[in-house]
Parts: sequence; C-alpha cells; structure tokens
Amino acid sequence: MLKGKHIVLGVTGSIAAYKIASLASMLKKKSADVTVIMTPNAVNFINPITFETLTGNKCLVDTFDRNFQYSVEHVSLAKQTDVFMVAPASANLIARAAHGMADDMLTTTLLACECPKIIAPAMNTRMFRNPIVQDNLKCLMHYGMEVITPATGYLACGDTGEGKMPEPELLYEYILKALKPKDMKGLKVLITAGPTREKIDPVRFISNHSTGKMGYAIARAAMMRGAEVTLVTGKTDLTPPINVDTAFITSAADMAKAVKERADAQDIIIKSAAVADYRPKYTADEKIKKSDSELSIELERTEDILGFLGSHKKEGQFLCGFSMETENMLENSRKKLQKKNLDLIVANNLKETGAGFGTDTNIVTFLSQKDTVQLPILSKDEVADRLLDHILELRS
Repeated sequence: MLKGKHIVLGVTGSIAAYKIASLASMLKKKSADVTVIMTPNAVNFINPITFETLTGNKCLVDTFDRNFQYSVEHVSLAKQTDVFMVAPASANLIARAAHGMADDMLTTTLLACECPKIIAPAMNTRMFRNPIVQDNLKCLMHYGMEVITPATGYLACGDTGEGKMPEPELLYEYILKALKPKDMKGLKVLITAGPTREKIDPVRFISNHSTGKMGYAIARAAMMRGAEVTLVTGKTDLTPPINVDTAFITSAADMAKAVKERADAQDIIIKSAAVADYRPKYTADEKIKKSDSELSIELERTEDILGFLGSHKKEGQFLCGFSMETENMLENSRKKLQKKNLDLIVANNLKETGAGFGTDTNIVTFLSQKDTVQLPILSKDEVADRLLDHILELRS
C-alpha cells in the first residue's frame, strides 16, 4: 500500500521527537517516499542528519534555505504529499495550525497540503488538559484533521498522565488507515473474535485454541476501509485495532448478550469467534478438590448465537459465519449455511497446514447461495480484505 506514496512527517520540539526516526525507517522499508520537516526547536532534540540518512531525502527546516530541490518548496512538496503527519505535535504547533498561521516551513507546508492530515499531540499532562489546547484540537478536527489521543503514562517531566506520544507502530497504523480507500464508509460492521471460557470452578474452565487473529484482522481491515466497527472479543493476547469499539467478554453467554444488544444497528455481522458449544451445567463455588475417584462434568448446550442472528436478521442485513472443520468441510459448511440462514460462510480445515488456530495464515473457502470461491494460502490480513471484497460484491 505504501509503494509510491509520499509521506511527510512533521517533527516539533519535543523529547518524543526521537521516536519518529523509527517511524521514518518503518515507512522507508515499506517503499514509501518519506520527507521530514522539522521546526527550528526540533533540531535541539534530534539531528536532521538522522532523518536524511534514514529517508534518503533532505530534511527541511528553514523556509528560506537556498539549497532546495523545488522552485517553491513548500507548495511543490504539498502537491505530491499523500499523508501529512505531525508527530510529536507541541501545544505551540497545534495553536498555530488551528489558526492558519504559516510562519515556518512546517506550518507553511501543512497549510498548503490538501491530503489527509494527522496530528499526534505530545506534551505535559496539564498543558494537554488546558482548555485552550483542547479548543485548538477541536478546531483542527473541525477542519478535517485527525487527532490521535495521546497515550497515558510516565512523562519526561516526571508527571504521570495523558500526553505521551503513541509508539511508532501505532502511528504507522494511522498512516495506513489514511491511505486505504474508504469503500465501506457509512457501514456498521460487528465482528466477533477469539475463544469463550466456560467456568467449571473458580480455578478451571473449558475453552479452545482460538487466538482471535482472524477476527482481529477482519476488524482492522473493515476499520481501515472506513466502516464503523464493533469488535466483540473473548480473551486473547492481541491488542484491538485502532478506532474500533471493543467489547471484552468471557463466556458464550456474555458474547450472546453483547452481540444481541448491538445486532440490530449493524449492516454486516461477521461471526468469526470460536464459541463453546457446551458449558458445565453446574459451576462449583469452590475449587473442586482432587480425589482418587473419577470425575464427570455434566455439560449443557450454550446458546446458538449465529442461529439466533439468522432467525432475527433484519431486512438488508448481511450475516457471515465461520465453519472450522476436520472432515467433510464443504458438505458440513453448506448445511450450516442453510440451517443458520446465512448470506456467506467462511470454511476452513483445521488439518490443512497453514490454516486453523494460532497461525498467521489461513486457507479458506467462501460459500454463499450464489457461488463457491476457494482461496490459496494467504496471510490472515489478506484473507480479511478478500472476505470484505466478497461481502461487498454479494451485497451489491
């Protein structure tokens, strides 16, 4: 996605400026053309030569530098920029940008750009909470700029609170999001992911091997494409994607409740979670002690969430399920497609190398009333995008 794209990184006078070297390097490794513009104060925190070495482009500081590449540098640069990110963005830069000031190379170029603009504030907690700064941030959002919420933690000044610049990996995600075509803008999408845990006693539970990777990849892909995404997830080791409304659940009953509360508002529902089919009929209040005798646990069915959604599907709503099998994959999946009243089912075989739980790849087949599409082994991110492509095609 980044090949051939021109990214401008604006760096202001903040101790967090050093982190942008990592971001510039990440972008360059993905074949982006990266230009860094620094305020005069920023050079006190990191040397422009660092950015020039990492990007292969001149680092711009002085508006009146005669060793420029373009005839009117800030205008020419603005015309070819695909995404402009200011990180770290100081309170001073935010104030000047909010009121259209153009008194250095950074603000001049920012004002001339018509591409997506992203602002990552970084400052002392009390400065960030100051009503003037908050009003300036609202002003930037009013003019169409995306403002990233700062992280919370220990700050360089010794305070603890809001104001930390997010890590480069998170900033990178915002840049990718800005570049992705928004073919799902206006759609509300609910995705379920991960395993459920069914309690036996205060110590033990029944679960499965799901890691949530497939569901999280779908949620991220839908968000990148402009959808309003809700992710209902069981316990995983994953960090939810940016700009996604995430509901954390534990049991199948928890997931059923969370999904039902949100289902009616959704245009598309994708059930990729590995929900337990059974749970202990009785849950012990205290730890079950080991003994020399055998132990049996009586199980009962959990609620069929996908079946409920299929029988209560509103007009125009698209319902997609997942079917993980170990035998007769196509036959079993087609039965599930019909029985649950689904528009699409994504089938895979746990026994295939490169598919199943815990992998970064998957091998899936899409089954609908209209067609059957088999995909080769792909990364789960690629599968997610191919799935969304197919859903949009079927909806249209």
